[in-house]
Amino acid sequence: MITIKKYTQLFIIIFLVSAFNIKAQKIDTTFAKKPIDYMTYINLVGKNNLAYSAEKFNINIADAAIQTARIFPDPQLGFGWFDNGQRRMKMGYGFNSEVSWTLEMGGKRKARIEVARNQAQLSRLLLDDYFRNLRADATLVYLSAIQSRIVLDVESNSYLQMKKLAESDSIRFKLGVITQVDARQSKLEAGTMLNDVFSAEAEWKASLANLSLLSGKAKSDSLWYPQGDFSGFERQFSLSDLVIEAQNNRADLKAALQNKTVSQSLLKQAKADRAIDLGLSFGVNNASYVRNTIAPTPAMTTVNAGISVPLKFSNNRSGDLKAAQYGTLQAETTYKQTELQIQTEVTQAYYTYIAAQKQVNQFKSGLLTEAKAILEGKIYSYKRGQSSLLEVLNAQRTYNDVQHDYYGTLYNYAVALVELERAAGIWDINL
Repeated sequence: MITIKKYTQLFIIIFLVSAFNIKAQKIDTTFAKKPIDYMTYINLVGKNNLAYSAEKFNINIADAAIQTARIFPDPQLGFGWFDNGQRRMKMGYGFNSEVSWTLEMGGKRKARIEVARNQAQLSRLLLDDYFRNLRADATLVYLSAIQSRIVLDVESNSYLQMKKLAESDSIRFKLGVITQVDARQSKLEAGTMLNDVFSAEAEWKASLANLSLLSGKAKSDSLWYPQGDFSGFERQFSLSDLVIEAQNNRADLKAALQNKTVSQSLLKQAKADRAIDLGLSFGVNNASYVRNTIAPTPAMTTVNAGISVPLKFSNNRSGDLKAAQYGTLQAETTYKQTELQIQTEVTQAYYTYIAAQKQVNQFKSGLLTEAKAILEGKIYSYKRGQSSLLEVLNAQRTYNDVQHDYYGTLYNYAVALVELERAAGIWDINL
């Protein structure tokens, strides 16, 4: 029989154990972390992301192509020397020189420049679209890091609570209040929860490493530590307005429209290339004095100029012209497909966001608070011997599940907003 003295000792020991700040000593939180807010992070991504930096070179390449398109055909300079080979008969020798140049007709140079300029503009629009997706992807990585940190906190808190309970049960078993099976069960549950903590810790650190990857951070001595939470993601949208916004703002739709312009300029160039070019030439010939006694000839210098006209039998083959014509039809079809794809993406993202919004509102009815109150009540009753350990464990699992569902729903809500604004080509995200 347990005396009042033993009950008093038991109460004091449990109180001291519960009041002592017990931490999961095996959890590594000592690595170097640098706090970073969302806007600073996004600015670093736009500035230092290596893949984005590589894409920027397409602009320089396109600008260089414009300079190349401006080039005129190079002239050709030729020299020659001849010897009549009759030295015994003193027939003499001489040399000649000639400059030739191709005069492009049909507006070839103008067509080349137009194609190069349109392609440069297309490269700029594609770069804008690349950043649109990069910004959204970086935001999702940032949100994932916050979510991983929250999951780690949930698992750590659950483990610490169960660890305190296990230590308390160990003392209670020694005092004869509970059976050894219950003491072992609570200890086993604490060990299982610690494994969950280790798993959550690994996922958290992996998500922090992704932040460094997208921001171009090469140093590995520390990791970015994102700041913020999942508040501030509530918006009110109209689907029809979002579709219009997307059609006006999406860079990939602008790029598809610009691609139509490029294909039309390529068609003009193909037609211009079929025009006949003229060859211009100018030459000087000099022959030395012929000392032949039969037909002596004084030294002379002659000048000649000429025009050559190529016989473009290749114009009978119109494969390049047909290819350019089909290219314009293809660009028109691609534009229509892109327009339809954007409308579909916006519609899908909109309904996903609305569904996530409803799920968040469901949690506002007090599910999380109710689950926590039930757990605390079960633990209190268990310590007083009025409920079983199994009831406590079930309440603990229910509370953990509700927490995971709650924070997972908040995370999905934030992700849905990011995807919706990505699809609509708008952006006002700020954590």
